[in-house]
Amino acid sequence: MKTRGILNALIGVWFIIAPWVIGFSDQSGALWSSIIFGIIQVIVSLWGADKPGWNSWQNWISVITGVWFVAFPFIYSLTDGAVLSSVILGLITIVFSLWNLGSKLNSKAEG
Repeated sequence: MKTRGILNALIGVWFIIAPWVIGFSDQSGALWSSIIFGIIQVIVSLWGADKPGWNSWQNWISVITGVWFVAFPFIYSLTDGAVLSSVILGLITIVFSLWNLGSKLNSKAEG
């Protein structure tokens, strides 16, 4: 669980820096959306890393940010590289967050 939370936080960091790395920092809406949702992703992923189960609101917020990461490049008409990066990392965020939601607290076999 903790490993998935950290990986989701790193994905959030990617979205904070992606506007400059991929090259959409000139699009104000996409820039701020990526930064704000990236920051939210970092915070809730680290905060919810040790909070498994369906009652973990932090992991639910992470699911929502993942859905946003999948949708936002289409909303802002970003380039192919930004679309591919955002969709793949958004789907990974959703999977990891749902996995955390379905995890049990006592599971020591997970990371």
